[in-house]
Amino acid sequence: MTRPAAAVAPDMRYGDDETVRGMLADTHTWAVVGLSTNTSRVAYQIARYLREHGKRVIPVHPSKPTIAGEQGYAAVTDIPFPVDVVDVFVRSELAGPVVDDAIAAGAKGVWLQLGVRDDAAAARAERAGLRVVMDTCPKIEAPLVGW
Repeated sequence: MTRPAAAVAPDMRYGDDETVRGMLADTHTWAVVGLSTNTSRVAYQIARYLREHGKRVIPVHPSKPTIAGEQGYAAVTDIPFPVDVVDVFVRSELAGPVVDDAIAAGAKGVWLQLGVRDDAAAARAERAGLRVVMDTCPKIEAPLVGW
């Protein structure tokens, strides 16, 4: 099933099924922006879910926590190795600079979580060659890859 991009239907997920499937199936290292040690937060739960499905999860948070043995970083651009996907758990008004950091860091894609939308940032990322998914969650989209 293919769903329209945000420019066509703003109340729906941005990113077609092929893009979502590729980001879930063909990536390994995910930088999760907004990930802290607070286990009750959705970011922590989704990071754990990603790890359970074989992803390496790098915490990105001002406090630079170490989570599941992975050193945290204050910003995506501080990560000293390649990142496949930057998963964004910040408010929509803060997402643009994170997307710009993902572009600067050479990430292959950005995933803005459920409720996080920035169409201008998504367009910048696509122009830079990144895959973009916005306003949904990997766990929601997991059936596309059989998780």
